[in-house]
Amino acid sequence: MGNERIYLSPPHINDLEKEYVAEAFATNWVAPLGPHVDAFEKELAAYVGSRGAVALSSGTAAIHLALRLLGVDSGDTVFCSSLTFAASCNPILYQGAQPVFIDSEPESWNMSPEALKRAFQACEQSGQLPKAVIIVNLYGQSADMEPLLEICNAYGVPVIEDAAESLGATYRGRSSGTFGAFGVYSFNGNKIITTSGGGALVSDNLEALEKARFWATQARDPARHYQHSELGYNYRLSNVLAGIGRGQLKVLDERIKARRVVFQRYYDALSHIEGLDFMPEAPFGRSTRWLTAVTVNPEKCGVTALQIMEALDRENIESRPVWKPMHLQPLYMNCAYYSHWPEESVSDKLFANGLCLPSGSSLTEEEQAIVIECIKKAIAEA
Repeated sequence: MGNERIYLSPPHINDLEKEYVAEAFATNWVAPLGPHVDAFEKELAAYVGSRGAVALSSGTAAIHLALRLLGVDSGDTVFCSSLTFAASCNPILYQGAQPVFIDSEPESWNMSPEALKRAFQACEQSGQLPKAVIIVNLYGQSADMEPLLEICNAYGVPVIEDAAESLGATYRGRSSGTFGAFGVYSFNGNKIITTSGGGALVSDNLEALEKARFWATQARDPARHYQHSELGYNYRLSNVLAGIGRGQLKVLDERIKARRVVFQRYYDALSHIEGLDFMPEAPFGRSTRWLTAVTVNPEKCGVTALQIMEALDRENIESRPVWKPMHLQPLYMNCAYYSHWPEESVSDKLFANGLCLPSGSSLTEEEQAIVIECIKKAIAEA
């Protein structure tokens, strides 16, 4: 372990963020809300082309509020992408509802329209349609929203677009996260831009967003004393963290460009290796390449994705498996699941063979060369 640790996706902070934070301290706006929060919401909504945004403590909080806004309650079901992080579906349980998981399709690794259609047909026959559908955009790439929305609209079921990993991506020229009734972004420390921890809910429904603001500030009634008529949460973003977000948002396009350059370097160096394949960029939009993800065919490469991860770890390089699908998680093992093909699950195969490589926008060419050589060596010595 001669080299310094090379991280998967570290924060990338510049001077502008520090200036905004210093301004928050200078004006004593270090409370949960303030002018940076208001400005960040306006600037984020303008960037993605949404009528409004609510800055929150996490993307998970945003999903939770979206589910509540759509009336999801105990005994309801909610369809959700299976190939995702647990934060996409845990809020379904917060509301006492039951998730039903939908497989990915191979073209984008995102929700399969074929699997979604079969899930709806099965639920229609049972007499209980889902209350909502959570479509996740994976690793910086939008799902194929047109056919997915067509199916959901045919059944009159609203969509929550979990764009936690895809801020800045586009689908047919429009911003990822703006296609459903609500869109969700994450500003966690590993995302393409960060507020340290944080998230946002976006929508064209300003009345619903105002209700989300109310719930997110402990649902405090407009009275002199502390009065509460509804259940609320401590979900709002702080003014200090919103200052970081404002600075980060201004360089988002640069961050996307840098990550796409990182991807291209990997592709140029490794795509000739038989059995090592890159997550495809679907023709319907532009991916941010938030994370460069590959699949490893052990029969052709002679090594597994896990063995490559172990080789990288020995060189002090962080890598990660592709998300373990939610239908394989112990917490959700009893939930219904609809695969892309009746006899084969795409997300299971991606999890078994998938690998995410260091992809930070601050990754240097020298650092990336170390990663590439380690991968080549692991395969060559197999």
